[in-house]
Amino acid sequence: MTALLSLSRAMFKGFVRDRMTLFWAVLFPLMFLVLFGGILTDQGAPRLEVVQVGTVAALDDMPADARKALDESVEITKSSDEAKALQEVRDGDIAAVVTEEGDRMVVHFSQADQVAAARVRGTFQGVVDSANLAAAGATPAFTLEPRQVEDESLETIQYVTPGLLGWAIAMSATFGAAVNLVAWRQSGLLRRLRLAPIPTSSVVLARVGVSVSVALGQTAIFLGLAVGAFGLVLTGSWPLVIPLVLAGTLAFLSIGMLAGSISKTEEGAVGLANFIVLPMAFLSGSFFPLEGAPDWLQFISRLLPLRHLNDAMLDVMVRGQGVEAIIAPMAILLGFTAVCALISARVFRWDA
Repeated sequence: MTALLSLSRAMFKGFVRDRMTLFWAVLFPLMFLVLFGGILTDQGAPRLEVVQVGTVAALDDMPADARKALDESVEITKSSDEAKALQEVRDGDIAAVVTEEGDRMVVHFSQADQVAAARVRGTFQGVVDSANLAAAGATPAFTLEPRQVEDESLETIQYVTPGLLGWAIAMSATFGAAVNLVAWRQSGLLRRLRLAPIPTSSVVLARVGVSVSVALGQTAIFLGLAVGAFGLVLTGSWPLVIPLVLAGTLAFLSIGMLAGSISKTEEGAVGLANFIVLPMAFLSGSFFPLEGAPDWLQFISRLLPLRHLNDAMLDVMVRGQGVEAIIAPMAILLGFTAVCALISARVFRWDA
């Protein structure tokens, strides 16, 4: 136990004194939190930019209250140059062009942006349906009452924080383990530890303890800044983030150990860790949501441990789900830990 505590203190001091590691583990992810929090605060879904060419009766004859509601989600401008407007749709400058051909409203849109395309089709289908009811002169038997499943008061920071926190934990655990392992091997420290009367388990537990302490510190800083500066509102089940952070730290610590076991130089360890973590962050929804991504990309994303960590933290921090929301993600993260740890043990080298 004395050896374990001494190693843990030495490793923690090494982490704190290494300014570059502190920057990548804490300050760099916080820069993204401040950036997204400051830019996206109070920002909802953008209005669709649509061009109307010529007369479109379903739009021109809309009742004032219906047109006011439509204008909240769609910005419609009129033009007489249909060819130019269609080219703007192809270029992605506007969402759609609306024209009228006989009794048909024709909506021209691009499938390149699938989210915008779905919004365009749904919005103007509603316009056509309303126009048909008005023309029929009949009173609808049913009325629509939209109900949003999430709290409408939630701001974008609610959805940004879990992903960025997951990315920060992944970076810290992976880089810390990979770079330290290679540096200790090159300096001969690993060999001296092997020859010293210290159990190997103490060395491993010391590394785990430092990584977990850093991850919990990152979590406290992230949540404190997001709540205090950007209005993050935590649900009552937010403490379930703690076991998720522990499981996520173990998973990415095992990835870092694997990267450090394979790499021969510190530069190689940094490059390999970057190669693993940064693409994983983009594919796991750390920087932007993946709801509109193609099915094949969604499949790849669900194979990554960071995706499960991000989704589970979102469930408990924002959606208020309970223990059932973290059981499967934690099992996946711990399973990933076991597999990577076994591979690392096979390829691990004490000497350079």
